[in-house]
Amino acid sequence: MELFDRLVARNCHSHIPGRRKFAAFWLEALYGCEINCPDIDKTVLFGHHARGATIIAAKICADAVIMQNVTIGTNQRFNKATGEWENLGNPVIGKGVFIADGAKVLGPIIIGDGSVIGAGAIVTKDVPPNTIVTGVNQHKPKDPSYEAQFHLPMPEPTQMIEANKANIKRYLDSSRN
Repeated sequence: MELFDRLVARNCHSHIPGRRKFAAFWLEALYGCEINCPDIDKTVLFGHHARGATIIAAKICADAVIMQNVTIGTNQRFNKATGEWENLGNPVIGKGVFIADGAKVLGPIIIGDGSVIGAGAIVTKDVPPNTIVTGVNQHKPKDPSYEAQFHLPMPEPTQMIEANKANIKRYLDSSRN
């Protein structure tokens, strides 16, 4: 088991507070990420070692995938007129949810099972199951014929290299016109 995976397991699943604190320290020091979730399934995966991610969720369900630079947390506010906190709570991430690079999922919201939160999306409202979210709270039904970016087996490195070469060629061809 890779060091990152061992640290996540200790940080998220150990019943020994000192072990959790030690793992949390090293996750932040080595990978620049913070993971604080009282109920996280052991099957949750973090792409690119969750670099730059801050994950403070109420619950993350089975088979969720969270990429780098993702923020999951609160968007609470204090009402000066009433002297009360409003919008308290953190997100619940449903089963099989994929959260892409740089997405922000904020507040006491539910991200429905099988949904995809697109790169850079900002989500502050509940998301129905099997939905794709883009932009700021913009969503549409997910096409069941496709998976998100993470599906085993992953593409072979040679496939990625060839795809990148083709994209570079397409760029070069378009810049000649």
